[in-house]
Amino acid sequence: MTNKIQASVRFLAVELLTKIEQEGAYSNIALDQAIKKNSLTKRDANLLTNITYGVLQHRLTLEYWLEPFIKKEKKIVPWVKQLLLSALYQMQFLDKIPNHAILNESIEIAKYKGHDGIRKFTTGVLHAVLRNGVRDLKKVSNNVKKISLEVSVPEWLVKKLFEQNGAAKAKNILDSINKHPHQSVRVNTSTNSKEKILADLKEEKLEFEESLVSPSSLIVTKGFVPESRSYKRGDLVIQDESATLVVESMDVQPQDVVLDACAAPGGKTTHIADKLVDGLVVALDIHKHKVKLIMDNAHRCGSANKVAALEMDARKAANLFAPQMFDKILVDAPCSGLGLMRRKPEIRYQKKKEDLMNLQQVQLGILNKVSGLVKNGGKITYSTCSIMDEENQDVIQKFLKEHTEFTCGKTMTINDIKHDRDTKTLSIYPDDYGSDGFFIATLTKLQ
Repeated sequence: MTNKIQASVRFLAVELLTKIEQEGAYSNIALDQAIKKNSLTKRDANLLTNITYGVLQHRLTLEYWLEPFIKKEKKIVPWVKQLLLSALYQMQFLDKIPNHAILNESIEIAKYKGHDGIRKFTTGVLHAVLRNGVRDLKKVSNNVKKISLEVSVPEWLVKKLFEQNGAAKAKNILDSINKHPHQSVRVNTSTNSKEKILADLKEEKLEFEESLVSPSSLIVTKGFVPESRSYKRGDLVIQDESATLVVESMDVQPQDVVLDACAAPGGKTTHIADKLVDGLVVALDIHKHKVKLIMDNAHRCGSANKVAALEMDARKAANLFAPQMFDKILVDAPCSGLGLMRRKPEIRYQKKKEDLMNLQQVQLGILNKVSGLVKNGGKITYSTCSIMDEENQDVIQKFLKEHTEFTCGKTMTINDIKHDRDTKTLSIYPDDYGSDGFFIATLTKLQ
């Protein structure tokens, strides 16, 4: 029985959710590792994914529902809380699983992982939930709190999105972030032609659609990309459509010397290298193990001869490189990641309002330090996977105020995304195309 419990999907979900909350593990990476380590069948992998992401996406809602069934003074062990939240999620959101199955296995997990008191507590709480039902969200009087609980996004972030985008757009963004993310890949033409890669994917029985966002991207609708021959061969890079637009907008030329100032894990580095012939991309990251990751990805993609990865803080790059050394510079800046709430739902709970201004100082610091390294007439592309003004438009405005030698041009993409916008910068929101939220600005250094 012990081995059976340890191998169960619900047990694995509790372990995963505890690791994500207690250790700050990334949900997507931790989930992939758990699926591989336990050699899960497709059915079990889908259920584990559903429970893990479901609890993360609806955490505030689930906590609000659970609260009346727990004495306020009672301190719950972290894994017990995750066990209760995952059981509650299944009861409220998964109509194909009978409540008695959820109840029985949750009690068995409580018995296996804890003592008799924890088993009795878990049994009592879940029976009370089934007997009394959960609170009606529609009865919450405060509108911001009501929206916060409905979409499970902290109140400060709900307010910010409404302030920055207006009510209609903010509601669309919030309604979109709990939908299932696309399995998006970029075609790497350093290894094969796009036509050959598409033919190989069909042969492997992977089903896909061409992206409307970028001609370099595919949406895989059937099949698991990391297990495909095409991925292992380096023909595919797992990368969201919005992220693909960053390098696409840079207009990299075959002989360019490019600095990727914040490069790990190397998705954009390899995309730049894909466009080079005799050029070079210098990729920086502050962490040694991430520099190795960049080169590992470059080797897999067949572009290692065009990549030089170095362990370095981008703010110290001027100590090593000569002024005006680079044709183009990419600053894919450290950010809150709040454009990734669909793909990494835990991000919304980890960030605070004050983090935005702290990150802005880091972002401006990097831009200021690398600005002297780009040639006259060259370009700096600034990007984030955030949808917050503090990290995007505000950074660009402050940079341009301090650096009159730069001008902001219109960010262009091959498919002319949002061509009728009234801003030169490009903002992609999660509700626009079902992709990640991203921001791209193109800064040209005057001759």
